Amino acid sequence: MWKIIEEVVCFCLRLVCKLCRKECTEEMQTVFVQFVKFGIVGISNTLISYFIYVIMLFFFQSFTLLENYDYLAAQLIGFVLSVLWSFYWNNKVVFKQNSGSKRILWKTLLKTFAAYSFTGLFLNSVLLILWVQVLGVSEYVAPVFNLLFSVPLNFLINKFWAFR
Repeated sequence: MWKIIEEVVCFCLRLVCKLCRKECTEEMQTVFVQFVKFGIVGISNTLISYFIYVIMLFFFQSFTLLENYDYLAAQLIGFVLSVLWSFYWNNKVVFKQNSGSKRILWKTLLKTFAAYSFTGLFLNSVLLILWVQVLGVSEYVAPVFNLLFSVPLNFLINKFWAFR
């Protein structure tokens, strides 16, 4: 499946470059394919994270112990599981190692958690509090707003630091 996606993306990029009378370099194709793959992994990650978030929110709302913080606890659990999902697919498909090079997986995993902790945990938590408690946005809709900030930032941090 990934090979077909790569071929389609490269074909489209070459077509756009030809129409714009620009040179379509191998490096441009590589980066563009990487970006599209990151987007696909990101979409699956977002769906998994949101699905876990909603399930945990329903679960925690049945307890009064986390009454005012149930959505934050649900987000934390969704975050941890979705980062593991993203790490696996980004390592395997998006930010593949060059042949002959070795990646120290535990270091990359720690960097991935650090990157996602900033955007996916810290930034999203602050934004969730803003959306839910300050602006009165539904806790079911608020995580969707967070995507506008966290997705572009995640790509840059992962590409240039975590999976470098």
